[in-house]
Amino acid sequence: MLDTQSIKVQGLKGLSRTELDAMIPQLLSHIDEQQRHIGEQGRRLDSAQQAIKWRDAKIEKITFELARLKAWKFGAKSERMSAEQRELFAEALAADQASLEEQLAALQQAQSSTPESGQPAAKRRPKREPLPDHLPRVDHRVEPENTTCECGQAMQRVGEDVSERLDIVPAQFFVQRQIRGKWACRCCQLMLQEPAAPQVFDNALPTPGLQAHTVISRFVDHLPYYRQEQINARAGVHTPRSTLSAWAGQTGAQLMPVFEAHKEFVLGSRVLHGDETTVALLDPGAGKTKTAYMWAYARGVFDPEPGVVYDFCTGRGSQYPYDFLGQWTGTLVRDGYIGYEKALLLDERFDAGCMAHSRRKFDELFKANASPVATQAIQRIAWLYRIEADARDLTSGQRLKMRHERSRPLCEELHIWLQLERSRVPEGSGIAKAIDYSLNRWAALTRFLLDGDVPIDNNHLENQMRPWALGRRNWLFVGSELAGERAAMIMSLLQSAKLNKADPWAYLKDVLTRLPTQRNSRIDELLPHRWKPVT
Repeated sequence: MLDTQSIKVQGLKGLSRTELDAMIPQLLSHIDEQQRHIGEQGRRLDSAQQAIKWRDAKIEKITFELARLKAWKFGAKSERMSAEQRELFAEALAADQASLEEQLAALQQAQSSTPESGQPAAKRRPKREPLPDHLPRVDHRVEPENTTCECGQAMQRVGEDVSERLDIVPAQFFVQRQIRGKWACRCCQLMLQEPAAPQVFDNALPTPGLQAHTVISRFVDHLPYYRQEQINARAGVHTPRSTLSAWAGQTGAQLMPVFEAHKEFVLGSRVLHGDETTVALLDPGAGKTKTAYMWAYARGVFDPEPGVVYDFCTGRGSQYPYDFLGQWTGTLVRDGYIGYEKALLLDERFDAGCMAHSRRKFDELFKANASPVATQAIQRIAWLYRIEADARDLTSGQRLKMRHERSRPLCEELHIWLQLERSRVPEGSGIAKAIDYSLNRWAALTRFLLDGDVPIDNNHLENQMRPWALGRRNWLFVGSELAGERAAMIMSLLQSAKLNKADPWAYLKDVLTRLPTQRNSRIDELLPHRWKPVT
């Protein structure tokens, strides 16, 4: 084999003609081999360049998609969507964003490992938050099979690396057995046995834990009974939907005294939020559903002991809030719906408006580019909200003082400006209607300037209406008026438990366990704002 690397020009001069002729074929063969190698290298380089271009294009596309998703997510489009649409939209965005970020990370990692790319390495991801300390840990130890060194000496353990990942075991059914021993004295012919532990339902199959799980699945996780039946069947337990609904009905009946005490507690607040939303009510006679309403009342957002209570009604008339509020006195924060007017006619009741509703009228016009006046109105209202953000954690007196010093001049200026702009805009226009809403409700909208406990809007209660919007999407309708009343009662307790930072399942299980032996005079101990788990 000819070694071309060792051939030097001086060496060639000393060769004869015959030796040079013998060397020429080898040189030509070597040149051909080098040309093939150069061609193969060129093709590889072209392929690598094409791959880089494809990755760059892919990265650019994914980066654009991520930017668009974030624009949709933070672009304040929520005003155009219903509550359930916002939830579904947020879920879809989260899934899409996670998928795109995973693809982008993989592409950037591949690109950084390519020397020819010339691109900087992908940025490191933010450090992941540690997993909660209260979760139990299951250790899986991984050790070498052989810890004897090659030199024959035993190796010493000098440390370890620990990584944590989140796992789950699906809900598992088990049978709770209560074994009561019998003790007898043959001499005295006497038998001793402890009585059975009191239960919410005598001779009932489910324990309080299973009852709570069924109710939580329905009213917190919004799982219809037929889906719960399917889930339970996967664990080998047959629970017909009729049985599950019966358990929920029995649970609701037992919770009545707790609900009545909770309702009294909520109506004990001198600042209340009021709102209502539609629910579909099954009308078997007509073979379809009709519209019913879930009214809601919550203690003021600044109240240190929060609570919300729901009232299922077949209509939206003024008699419903009038009857529910009874002898209550105080300030009602609500939107501009006329149905509350009758309830507010009584003495010592005051009307507070929702600035968010006023802003919403202008926001619709702003997004449609229908009026420059709407833009200015939104900016002026935003100034008021900035002050409210500063006053959120203050006491009632401090909050009222800040509003008097900072918010009142802005409100007076806004009122004069709205009146002036109203005289300039054409009658019947969208901006005229938006301005009229604020001017007609001006005394109620500025009620927060007179009371430090009155909020600027009704957003606190609107957030408590979201579970009903999600529920409508899943269980579609309420089967009867009684079912609607039971749903309102159970949801009042569970949603209030969540407001008080309690786990709904732990709260309901404990309440159902303690109810059989709880004295009526101490029923208040089971209310969400006073409940404490038994240690």
